[in-house]
Amino acid sequence: MSEVTNDYRAPAIQDERVVRIDPGPRDFSALNEVVRKGSRVGNERLDDDTHLNEVIPKPWGNEYRVFVDDFLDVWHLSIDQGHATSMHVHPRKLTYLLCLGGEGVTQTLTGEIPVTTGTLLRIGGGAFHSTRGTGEGTLSLVEVEAPRNKFDLIRLRDGYHRENTAYESEHKELPELPARPVSYLPEARLRDHSLCGSYRFDIRAGMDVFYRRQPGDLFHIPLGLTGIVTGELDILVPVRGDNRRPALDQYYLSLSHA
Repeated sequence: MSEVTNDYRAPAIQDERVVRIDPGPRDFSALNEVVRKGSRVGNERLDDDTHLNEVIPKPWGNEYRVFVDDFLDVWHLSIDQGHATSMHVHPRKLTYLLCLGGEGVTQTLTGEIPVTTGTLLRIGGGAFHSTRGTGEGTLSLVEVEAPRNKFDLIRLRDGYHRENTAYESEHKELPELPARPVSYLPEARLRDHSLCGSYRFDIRAGMDVFYRRQPGDLFHIPLGLTGIVTGELDILVPVRGDNRRPALDQYYLSLSHA
């Protein structure tokens, strides 16, 4: 791993489970430069941008929503071998990248981090990053975004000539994998498995997560508002031996092997 000075650091808590990517001087300089050149960030219209509920084709693969409510947005990303996302930034929102399977590397403006099953990256608003698939087959990631705003995006560099372009409007319908309403969570919708069929997505109570641990569990994402307001989502990583007690009065989005 190349040396990094300001881009990422391990927090005092969970230093073995979470890699932090925080913005540094080079990020702020690059962001100021692209904004001066005319790049702008948009705002998602929660009830109107319905194409975001379908598959979004990408030159590096595809992505689609796994879970969404008025505050949190969770996407599944499939990055093809040898391909990479743009070097981009989300100025307004916090992002977590969770690796479900495959091998890759996430690059920042000053270094890189290897990505394998169980890797958990916390990417602060304003930190530029790009992820590339390096292993055989597909790199499978889940991206957690808080607050919800898919159009909070500026691209600095891109191998597919998408610099200074907004988030894609092209989409493909996904009737075989509908996003179903969650009756007990306001404005929430969920897809219960991945398009490839390799991963399962369930909403589970904290008590169920704790007392009924399952060998295929990869991550548990808290769905309460506390983490969104504080900017710290306490994501559990059982695939890396994380045996912490979940909040028993909270719901979690559980990501597991199918």
